Amino acid sequence: MLSDGRTIGAPLAWFPRLLHADQNARDDFELSVYGIHWDSLDEDISVRGLLAGQGDQTHSKRGHAA
Repeated sequence: MLSDGRTIGAPLAWFPRLLHADQNARDDFELSVYGIHWDSLDEDISVRGLLAGQGDQTHSKRGHAA
């Protein structure tokens, strides 16, 4: 739920890593004001991306900021 009370969602099919992960892996996430992060799946979904209707935007990563 967003701070203004709206709830947003997207089809799981938009995020293949989540779609093909088992429930335990899907349940192991971190929530922040920017989005949702699954460390073990190397998946990040931003609130901004969800609001824009974007699915998986996989690209080459040069490293992670801690």
